[in-house]
Amino acid sequence: MSLRADLATIAKWIKPDSSILDLGCGDGTLIKYLRNNYSVRAFGLEIDEKNIEACVKDGINVIQANLNDGLKTYFSENSFDYVIMTQTLQATKRPDLLIDEMLRVGNEGIVTFPNMAHWKARLQIGLGGYMPVTKYLPYEWFNTPNIHLCTVRDFQRLCKKQNIQILQTSFVDFQHSKSTLLMKLFPNLFGEIAIFRICKKLNQITTQPL
Repeated sequence: MSLRADLATIAKWIKPDSSILDLGCGDGTLIKYLRNNYSVRAFGLEIDEKNIEACVKDGINVIQANLNDGLKTYFSENSFDYVIMTQTLQATKRPDLLIDEMLRVGNEGIVTFPNMAHWKARLQIGLGGYMPVTKYLPYEWFNTPNIHLCTVRDFQRLCKKQNIQILQTSFVDFQHSKSTLLMKLFPNLFGEIAIFRICKKLNQITTQPL
């Protein structure tokens, strides 16, 4: 079973025999791959009934719940080694709060999202004067499910503000090809899909003088 490049990148970041929670897991493609190749213990959170049926058919533990509320309802602190969310962050009500919840439930989080600052989007806004419509952002402004689009730099600023450590990053294009040199050098301009591995920063321990 082969994976598209962004999911393959995520798989490389997962340690064998770990526990994962996949938010908006779809038909369970990533969970199936990790279960078969990394012996992970996995749960999925999904809202679409057809995707849930596909997960159940493949023996995947899945809970039908909304991402905005499901974590608080079903999971306690440090329940998983990794909490994963692929290309769904921009469609949630409060991405900042959801990321906090991810890192409450999991020791690490892995997040992917479309980069609003990609050069194609900049070109449409700058020269055309309208909200961009691209292959990775295919909706018009009036019917899009994406309510909180952001850039690579926006996400980096959010992490800094919320005391979140960025452990690893990677970038792919819409076709989910591997990262190019330009993506690595100028990710906010050439990266279409951003992939971040994050965790909460450890509190610095201060010692009192004796």
